[in-house]
Amino acid sequence: MLESWLAFFHIAAFVVWVVFAASQAALCRSEWLNEAALRRVLRLDRLLWVAVVLVLVSGLLRVHLGKFGAGFYWTNWLLHLKLTLFAVVLVLQALVTRRLSRWRAALPALPQAGAVRTTRVLMMVSTHLMALLPLAGAFMAQGFGATD
Repeated sequence: MLESWLAFFHIAAFVVWVVFAASQAALCRSEWLNEAALRRVLRLDRLLWVAVVLVLVSGLLRVHLGKFGAGFYWTNWLLHLKLTLFAVVLVLQALVTRRLSRWRAALPALPQAGAVRTTRVLMMVSTHLMALLPLAGAFMAQGFGATD
């Protein structure tokens, strides 16, 4: 039963992360961006990072308390692929957060359209890369990727 709960919380945290990231990208358009929309994007960014922490914590709990045990996961190439993708997505999202912090500091002035476009591209790339994370997880959950 523990495995089911761990899987549920990990998947739920991931879905929350995707929702906040996708919402942020949807709002970040120069033609829609006013001060109120920018404040929503900034709030979504904070919530997104809370979701990232929940994904990480629930994933680590699953590795250490899950049915396969830490030995299976830490020697599984799929986990390392998943962690590498996770790190790449986090770097992209950290770049977005830095840009958004600069925008917050400049309020009530709004960012230039080009800056909004490039920030949205970073958001979209990171959100699309996120889609590969559950694929590796689904294979691991079925016992694939072991190095023995």
